[in-house]
Amino acid sequence: MQRVELQFVVPPAAEGQPLGRFLRSRGVTAGMIRAVKHTGGGFFADAEPLHTNQAVHAGQCVHFALPPDPPTSVVPQPVPLRIVYEDDFAAVLDKPAGLAVHPTLNYPDHTLANGWIEHLRQQGKTGVFRPVNRIDKNTSGLVLCAQNAFAAPLLAAGAQKCYLAIVQGEMSPGPGQVEAPTGRRGDSIIGRCVTPHGKYSLTAYTVLAAGGGCSLLACVPRTGRTHQIRVHMAYIGHPLAGDTLYGGDKKYIVRHALHCAVLRFPHPMTGALQRVQSPLPPDMQALAQKAGLLQGWSWQQL
Repeated sequence: MQRVELQFVVPPAAEGQPLGRFLRSRGVTAGMIRAVKHTGGGFFADAEPLHTNQAVHAGQCVHFALPPDPPTSVVPQPVPLRIVYEDDFAAVLDKPAGLAVHPTLNYPDHTLANGWIEHLRQQGKTGVFRPVNRIDKNTSGLVLCAQNAFAAPLLAAGAQKCYLAIVQGEMSPGPGQVEAPTGRRGDSIIGRCVTPHGKYSLTAYTVLAAGGGCSLLACVPRTGRTHQIRVHMAYIGHPLAGDTLYGGDKKYIVRHALHCAVLRFPHPMTGALQRVQSPLPPDMQALAQKAGLLQGWSWQQL
């Protein structure tokens, strides 16, 4: 993969700081600093080599090349991809339901990861697949990926996700939240449940529309627990339509009705807030249309 070079202009407030401290203030981790020293070619200020214990001065351009990515074991395969955002630091992929994000024992190939490595290969690049948010195989929607090791922790720390969910039962319009610890369910290898022995979990939601025995919710997980939205909605008596693992009924839809619809993230280099959205997929669109859930709200609410 073509190597990415980072550049930071030293502001007056950083005058005289050791290079190492200045780099940390710009989001460069200690591990990356070590990697650049040993495998990345070192650091420079206005084209002159600079050690991490040396001072930087206002107006200098500090620059360095990111270390090369390690080899990946993911095999490139022609998996159709919908790329809705891409630059040298981040990419957002719109995943259909039924496609696993990365290879597992049950889904060893033809995953989103395989398709991404093939996408890089077609561009004459090599690299690794770094998903910042992972969604279930049968959840559709946006997956944020870091293009390099510098961007990964910054994207992970700043990403905000909003899901559209269709749940069973007609709920009162307006905001709400579920704050209940979740953990493994004893009768299932993959199932989770609300349990006092679980990890702290918080889901904020807004009921956008209700009708036809269902409700359309905008859900924002404030914590990132496995199956969090699915478990929390079932816990309050409104399982996701089609979610048979948590009490849903497939008469509405043949998979759990959950879609990662909006992603917000500050750009790792500029800090500018990016917003990417994905429309409801056809199966959820059809259910929402049938239940009369498409009126009375707007995407600006998400």
